[in-house]
Amino acid sequence: MQILTSKRRAAALTVAWMVAAAVLPAQAADSPDERGQGSKQSDIGAVTGIALGALVAGPLGAVAGGAAGALLGDRYHRQAQASAQLHDSLGKSEAERARLEQNVAQLDRSLSGSRAAAAKLDETLGHTDEVGLDVSFRTDDDSVLTQSMSPLLKLGALVASMPQARVRIDGYADPRGSDAWNDDLSLRRAQSVAAVMAAAGVPRERMSIEAHGKHAADCADGDLDSYALERRVTVRLQLADSEQVARRD
Repeated sequence: MQILTSKRRAAALTVAWMVAAAVLPAQAADSPDERGQGSKQSDIGAVTGIALGALVAGPLGAVAGGAAGALLGDRYHRQAQASAQLHDSLGKSEAERARLEQNVAQLDRSLSGSRAAAAKLDETLGHTDEVGLDVSFRTDDDSVLTQSMSPLLKLGALVASMPQARVRIDGYADPRGSDAWNDDLSLRRAQSVAAVMAAAGVPRERMSIEAHGKHAADCADGDLDSYALERRVTVRLQLADSEQVARRD
């Protein structure tokens, strides 16, 4: 009889462990429980322990088996929960690393673009005849036209950012009118352009202004299209270490 009871107990123990081993992993992926609250694994362990304890040792065994089963199930649940949290943390770290690598790649591209722009600017400054612009004026007028403001401001900002750069401003007029009138008109035109450059940040001491009146005009009498080309102010950038003013052919 004692041998039979021992066999029954051994069989019950085996069945209980098989039930726990089959059910606990299936519940490992459940949402995390707050510490101090019962988990599904703990409940399953408790039920299994109670059944095992009752079968092996009666009521007292049921109580002891339930407690042991609950402890075993909860421990398994906590281990599964910690494993899931670790896996999630590793996934977030990998995503953060990928994001940082993407940011570095973007910065590299921006740096490459800035270097290319700087190289292009250096090349352009090496051919100073390409740095400058012509500002056109209406007949007998010294006001800078609206469409000329933006290019002037951009050029002024460039000059202002280069301490070694100066700018030469030359005013002209068409051949109509007296010499005195056109000398004054061409000067006022050059001064209007200089005011825009100053607004862009170019110091007055880095600007040279000269009025040519109608003396540089080279057009046939009555050629209105050519007259329009003579009513202008030329703006040319000049590097401080160069004695040659940049000119456009």
